[in-house]
Amino acid sequence: MGHAPGVNEVAALLGDSTRAVILDALMDGSARPAGELARRAGVAPSTASEHLTRLVDGRLLVMEPRGRERRYRLASAEVADVLEALSCLGSEAPVTSLRAAGRTEALRAARTCYDHLAGRFGVAVTEALVARDVLRSRDGSFELTGDGELFLVRLGVDVAGARARKRVFARQCLDWSERRAHLAGALGAALAAAALDQGWVCRRPNDRGLRVTPKSAAELRGLVG
Repeated sequence: MGHAPGVNEVAALLGDSTRAVILDALMDGSARPAGELARRAGVAPSTASEHLTRLVDGRLLVMEPRGRERRYRLASAEVADVLEALSCLGSEAPVTSLRAAGRTEALRAARTCYDHLAGRFGVAVTEALVARDVLRSRDGSFELTGDGELFLVRLGVDVAGARARKRVFARQCLDWSERRAHLAGALGAALAAAALDQGWVCRRPNDRGLRVTPKSAAELRGLVG
């Protein structure tokens, strides 16, 4: 039987730049093939395969067979939480091009943190929900009020489905770019799913950035200001 990796083992896994790129590529909660992850990391497929094996053995990733293809994703929301927390502690990589600067600004504006909303948009939505007494801050987590539940249901958020999931219901996740909390947990995932399903945001290609749509500006103006 395997054992949970210790702090030193996890630190060693996260300390490699190629593995860091692979993990970041999966922070949107997606499952991606090894070939795509190799291209993103700029390494040969054989090299990527070695890194992926180590990340799976270290229980940071899981492998999902899809026919003849193998896809990899983060092992859990808890892994994403650790990666986001480490991003808050670390310094930002220097910007070396206009393209990199544009990507960084887009991620700051709106992105997913695993399966919930993050960036300025995610923090603004969370703080607006607190201001409206939809959510109440409680020692690192959020409490959903009775009126707040009705409010979210009217917005199209599957609150009942979120309650049924086997994970923390509503918690605070420290946003690496804003240094303020956004809504995470099962409720955060349900809110993000509603935002995507209803077209308030759409995914940017090739990263975890989100584009806030005109529909969001119209429908959520009263919420986020």
